[in-house]
Amino acid sequence: MNIYQDYIQEIEERKSQGLHPKPIDGAELLSEIIAQIKDSENAHREDSLNFFIYNVLPGTTSAAGVKAKFLKEIILGQSEIVEISPAYAFVLLSHMKGGPSIEALLDLALGNNNDIAKQAAEVLKNQVFLYEADTDRLKEAFHNGNEIAKELIESYAQAEFFTKLPEAPEEVKVVTYIAGEGDISTDLLSPGNQAHSRSDRELHGLCMMTPEAQQEIKALQAQHPDKSVMLIAEKGTMGVGSSRMSGVNNVALWTGKQASPYIPFVNIAPIVAGTNGISPIFLTTVDVTGGIGIDLQNWVKKVDAEGNVIRNENNEPILEEVYSVATGTVLTINIKEKKLYNGDQELKDISKSFTPQKMEFIKAGGSYAIVFGKKLQTWASNILGIEIPTVYAPSKEITKEGVGLTAVEKIFNKNAVGLAPGKVLHAGSDVRVEVNIVGSQDTTGLMTAQELESMAATVISPIVDGAYQSGCHTASVWDKKAQANIPRLMKFMNDFGLITARDPKGEYHAMTDVIHKVLNDITIDEWAIIIGGDSHTRMSKGVAFGADSGTVALALATGEASMPIPESVKVTFKGDMKQHMDFRDVVHATQLQMLQQFGGENVFQGRIIEVHIGTLPADQAFTFTDWTAEMKAKASICISEDDTLIESLEIAKGRIQIMIDKGMDNHLNVLQGLINKANKRITEIKSGEKPALTPDANAKYYAEVVVDLDAIAEPMIADPDVNNEDVSKRYTHDTIRDLTFYGGNKKVDLGFVGSCMVHKGDLKIVSQMLRNIERQNGKVEFSAPLVVAAPTYNIIDELKAEGDWELLEKYSGFEFNDNAPKGAARTEYENMMYLERPGCNLCMGNQEKAEKGDTVLATSTRLFQGRVVEDSERKKGESLLASTPVVVLSAIIGRIPNIEEYKAAVEGIDLTTFVPSIKELVTVGH
Repeated sequence: MNIYQDYIQEIEERKSQGLHPKPIDGAELLSEIIAQIKDSENAHREDSLNFFIYNVLPGTTSAAGVKAKFLKEIILGQSEIVEISPAYAFVLLSHMKGGPSIEALLDLALGNNNDIAKQAAEVLKNQVFLYEADTDRLKEAFHNGNEIAKELIESYAQAEFFTKLPEAPEEVKVVTYIAGEGDISTDLLSPGNQAHSRSDRELHGLCMMTPEAQQEIKALQAQHPDKSVMLIAEKGTMGVGSSRMSGVNNVALWTGKQASPYIPFVNIAPIVAGTNGISPIFLTTVDVTGGIGIDLQNWVKKVDAEGNVIRNENNEPILEEVYSVATGTVLTINIKEKKLYNGDQELKDISKSFTPQKMEFIKAGGSYAIVFGKKLQTWASNILGIEIPTVYAPSKEITKEGVGLTAVEKIFNKNAVGLAPGKVLHAGSDVRVEVNIVGSQDTTGLMTAQELESMAATVISPIVDGAYQSGCHTASVWDKKAQANIPRLMKFMNDFGLITARDPKGEYHAMTDVIHKVLNDITIDEWAIIIGGDSHTRMSKGVAFGADSGTVALALATGEASMPIPESVKVTFKGDMKQHMDFRDVVHATQLQMLQQFGGENVFQGRIIEVHIGTLPADQAFTFTDWTAEMKAKASICISEDDTLIESLEIAKGRIQIMIDKGMDNHLNVLQGLINKANKRITEIKSGEKPALTPDANAKYYAEVVVDLDAIAEPMIADPDVNNEDVSKRYTHDTIRDLTFYGGNKKVDLGFVGSCMVHKGDLKIVSQMLRNIERQNGKVEFSAPLVVAAPTYNIIDELKAEGDWELLEKYSGFEFNDNAPKGAARTEYENMMYLERPGCNLCMGNQEKAEKGDTVLATSTRLFQGRVVEDSERKKGESLLASTPVVVLSAIIGRIPNIEEYKAAVEGIDLTTFVPSIKELVTVGH
């Protein structure tokens, strides 16, 4: 059977799932299709023509190279196809988005046939995905006096690829669809357990929400064919939890519009909304597709005649509906006026949805075209020796005289691109910044690879200090899906220039370390900017932003990111941490005390949390920065004392050296370069030439939170509160309770110690607690399963060297084996301890899960419905979040302990303690 027949067979199999043919990305299949098109008698010719025209992925796929070459042959008259005229061939090339198509168009534009050259130039004027190889050709031709090259460069300098686009519509009619009440996790839009199918956009689209919801959306579209469906998070925030491009892709697939008639299943311009707006990282992803995100504020706090907030018996503000957005409501988004209407009634000013920059994204069909367009315009203007014409909206620049800089403002100013000398910008300013470190994770990596292909990128930007492709989200189970996807992903990323967790050639040990831990180690400068394909990209050195797969691709390809400088909230500590408490309890208490201090308002949401951690090394401090994703913060920055930062950098150097020793460095010696940079930074700190980053003493913050350590008397648990009468209060991270609340009688069905929230100290706590309990009771028996997954291999190596791993092995009933990894996810658990492979494990929920309906106590960050545990018919699944000692003890006794039981179990154990810095960590006189 030949490759075409294999494709036909696959098409028949997909039909049974209600799917169309899979888009073609391989050269071999498309070459066979072209051969059939050239054969006028071929029985498959008509189907082959349709596949060639409408079903080939663009950009730098090998199929795109074959398609561009054939279209060039048609234009030159070397091949004649009745159905594809030379003019139509130019149209098809114009939709291929860069890479081989640009090469073909440049061949034609700079060739000897003047008529063809002019036609090619007209197409090239509308293209923006040009790279160095392309611009170098144009530059050389221009200097050699080529008129077409001159015409193209002049067009690029004027940004005609943007100015000649149609303007955004003045208004958009929408019909509402309530996707859910309360915060809507991106897991609803793109479930983690379907991660394997994300690069197959049509197939993945079937997992959005529920089949019933999909039918309801289709019914609304049939009823309102002239309107767009707007997905809404009623009484909540849309898109919390993860930075999923696949979530936005799914929303666009169901409710958006096709980007090009010649590119299958790539839709743009989705419209989403939430009572409390859109999660910051999700909104960035919406921008990638030229979509619209709206902060509805249709429910507000009820106030009395004096303006005081009215509260219920639980001291929570009572909300009242300002206007209805019930499913089926027809609204008008007036883009010209930047207002939301119901008929003639004005409901809301929505100016924030239509800033000048967002208007450009809408006009261009997405943010990529703007980023590349600006780079191309700058290049062309430099070639011509002219000032860059003002085409794009000027970046918003805010400078406050006499006001100092927060830590994030300092980092953004240092890394800013194109900032006038001496110019200092404050929060709210729009900035293009260079990115130092980039991380791609494995369940979104295939999408990042697709994005890189679609924007015609072939090699990592030389200005990126280091980039890493992880294998942690698919570490638990080496099933057929992982075996098919992961080696392909690793090869692509390794070829592109990333350090990869798995070696495509099989020469070094596969490393399934949690991506955030690796990024935390390879970040060797607290002035760095990090972009990573996961919401928990939250380093304790530098400032890190979780991003969608597309923004990660953009950072890899260009070494840049664009965003406003966020406002900051300063967090400091007072008092003393009690001996029986763990630092995880301080993290939970920070959220609780913040909400108490600000009357229930989450001042962290959408802002930077600048935590003055002072004395806590990066590994332990990461527990705080990691949790800031659940606090809905945009990012977090740790302010450390000099000696603490040096200690953290020395640890990072050791970890990077281990990666080098495993053979993970590439031909550019990126990892060795990071060690060299770390040594330089340590020298700067020790000499006093450049001390550890601190904010200015007169910096201005949105708010300041002081965490009282004296007030933390008991371990704290984040509870999903699954039975709360108010649906919007369920599955948020804002319900923080102490042990006493549970009265020592809440049953626990499974305990999980793992995910990026734990460090080496947590695994030592597990072994110390088991030793403690054996000493107290004579033996250790588990009343519930305890799943333990170290975040990294190097932690296991260190535990082995220090004797802790041997103790964990003694009590375990299962230990992972890299030579024979699990081939299927576990569905049932025994009451014993499982030592699982390093990686995300239960936290990700795409492979391993607890048994349905279980009450899980975990060190994870995920308490969303269906993530760690799904509901069963008998009860709702619960994922409660706590410190390592609480989780371990709960698994042993089968319930949440009371405070006395807890204190006895941790007696003499070295918990993760924290002593705040005794000095104020600020820079005076700057």
